[in-house]
Amino acid sequence: MKKLLFLFILGLGTAAFLCFYALKIVESKHALSEPVLVQVKSGESIKDIALDLENKQLVDKAVYFILYSKINKLYPKVKAGEYLIEGEVSIKDIADILTGGKVYLRKITFPEGRTAVEAINTLLDNEFLEDDVEPFNDGAILPETYTFSRGDSRQSIVNKAKRDLQNVLEQAWNERDADLPLKDKEEMLVLASIVEKETGLAAERPQVASVFVNRLKKGMLLQTDPTVIYAITLGKTELGRALTRKDLEIDSPYNTYKYAGLPPSPICNPGKAAIMAVAHPDKTPYLYFVASGTGGHNFARTLAEHNENVAKWRRISK
Repeated sequence: MKKLLFLFILGLGTAAFLCFYALKIVESKHALSEPVLVQVKSGESIKDIALDLENKQLVDKAVYFILYSKINKLYPKVKAGEYLIEGEVSIKDIADILTGGKVYLRKITFPEGRTAVEAINTLLDNEFLEDDVEPFNDGAILPETYTFSRGDSRQSIVNKAKRDLQNVLEQAWNERDADLPLKDKEEMLVLASIVEKETGLAAERPQVASVFVNRLKKGMLLQTDPTVIYAITLGKTELGRALTRKDLEIDSPYNTYKYAGLPPSPICNPGKAAIMAVAHPDKTPYLYFVASGTGGHNFARTLAEHNENVAKWRRISK
């Protein structure tokens, strides 16, 4: 009887020790020298996940994570995705992250003023996205930085960028200045694409927009080089050279030196700032502008003033 009691007490003591030791292992934290990304694939077993954690030195032994997972029935709770593990973490912390579903978000950026072809290439070059993407036209998406999870489809990002553009356009059109010579938000988008291509300076966009708005009101030709470049390339390639006088004679509805009014469609994907600049252009008397040589432009009210500015630019460019 005494022997049985002794064995029972010994068993309890051993069990208590093992529980204490296991708890210490599970809750013991260690600092990571740098953040680590862990990818859990759909249908992946706890054993495979544990081995990956061990290989990445997030746990000392895979078996510890396996035992913790079995005791806490983690398998159905672990969600597929990519997770960022950083700071001081324990086995319990890692399990909480993998079952919490807060996946790591990657980023992809469409710069303002790029064409549809360039945006599609950006999508195709991203190794963390999947599936193909349906072709779209210039002026179809809003240039922005978009977040996604590893394995998301390329088309899902395009769909989001299209919706965002329509929301911005709707807001800009509803809040636009009353005297704009534009019949609808599509024309606003076309003009915004020209403004986007003409200046990279945020402060200049409303001024540049004012020049084109003033010209449209007077029935003047827009005479903007980016539309001629688009007439030649259709946004599919870089021109790779300066425009010539012969280029300005090309017979294309995008040639604003030859045809009055706006071109038939956007020549790039303009950003929100360019769209808002067209919706609320500065009130100026300007009808001309030319590069200043310092990254911006010199604006003029008359052709005589403009010719002087052109002469200055030519002296600087030489």
